[in-house]
Amino acid sequence: MFGDLKHNSFFTVLKTRMHGQLVGEDQYGNRYYRRTAGRGRWRDEERWVVFSRQNEPTEVPPGWVGWLHKRFELPPSERPLPAPSWEKERLPIMTGTDHAYRPAGSLERGGKRAPATGDYEAWTP
Repeated sequence: MFGDLKHNSFFTVLKTRMHGQLVGEDQYGNRYYRRTAGRGRWRDEERWVVFSRQNEPTEVPPGWVGWLHKRFELPPSERPLPAPSWEKERLPIMTGTDHAYRPAGSLERGGKRAPATGDYEAWTP
């Protein structure tokens, strides 16, 4: 439980410990919880995620995102979302790393841009 404090807020961990009903876990180790409301309707329940690593929303798979936003009644642990044939494996965010995208002309690539082609006309009032 206290290991979760490294990547989640104290109140999330406390709420999970007191009221959370474990629903499932994804391939990244994130655990998903719910707290049913008084009327017992699935749209009224509270849903949240406890991250296993850094608090990174892009590490929540699409099926779990749909469940968290109450688009689906049943979680992917009970009814998996079929993956489209064109879907690729998720890549982590590379901003701030050596693998970040740096287009031609950016300062990290020397700041040299291709010369203008002449198709640009400046606006004059």
